[in-house]
Amino acid sequence: QVPYQPSSPRQVANTLALLRGRAGKTVDLGSGDGRLVLEAYKQGLRPTLGFELNPWLLCLANYRAWKAGYYGKVSFLKKDLWKVNLSDCHNVIVFLAPSVKPPLATKLLAELPDDARVVSGRYPFPSWSPSSSLGQGLEQVWAYDMKQVRREAQ
Repeated sequence: QVPYQPSSPRQVANTLALLRGRAGKTVDLGSGDGRLVLEAYKQGLRPTLGFELNPWLLCLANYRAWKAGYYGKVSFLKKDLWKVNLSDCHNVIVFLAPSVKPPLATKLLAELPDDARVVSGRYPFPSWSPSSSLGQGLEQVWAYDMKQVRREAQ
């Protein structure tokens, strides 16, 4: 279990800039207080949902959705990301610890469709080369297009 750190406004903006113009189901793995999910919904990404195990953060996320007028439009689910099937997801947001990235990379490669994009905040995926990146230092986010990641893996 990794200590929760909320995304900064700049991290949120950088993440969503790398998803601008995309369509399809958008998920945030380890969605915390829901700020990335709410912003993704605001920018027109649908459906939008977050997976979070911490019950307090789930409560906070649902409260924030309600306050923003998005209650029932976005979903926050108490589900283990390792047990969720991601095969219908086209946009995946990941702000998770470096230790989680290698096993998560394996799961994403196995499940995501070719047209999916993964945006990683705080730490890049060590074995993938990003198709684009935005920001610097702690604000940096990396985008990975699954078709390109698979091509390089072969």
